[in-house]
Amino acid sequence: MEKRIIYTEKAPKPIGPYSQAVIAGNLIFTAGQIPIDPTTNQVVQGDIKEQTRRVLENLRAILEAVGSTFDDVVKVTIYMKDLNEFSAMNEVYSEYFKNSPPARTTVEVSRLPRDVKIEIDLIAIVKQGK
Repeated sequence: MEKRIIYTEKAPKPIGPYSQAVIAGNLIFTAGQIPIDPTTNQVVQGDIKEQTRRVLENLRAILEAVGSTFDDVVKVTIYMKDLNEFSAMNEVYSEYFKNSPPARTTVEVSRLPRDVKIEIDLIAIVKQGK
């Protein structure tokens, strides 16, 4: 099985030695995305809802780069700085996963890159030929 590196200008540039995503077989594995605006390379300020929306938009851009959508996502991992904000995060998250939501794990962590409130990574199916 061959792996292929994925990169799109519509998502933040990696801030370390990693790829935005990797395709292996018919699956795409994204790196954890934090709420960085890809046009300014700055962290989006605001509450957990605003930060969650930015992270999911970054992930949408990566999925679209390979012809996939949120409907193709099979597994999501969410890292949150404060699980007391779970309901607010989940409100935004549910807007993106309306049909057949994927399996999901959510954990509270003590710190995230650039002191953001949330980081999300996912695994999705890539359509044939992409």
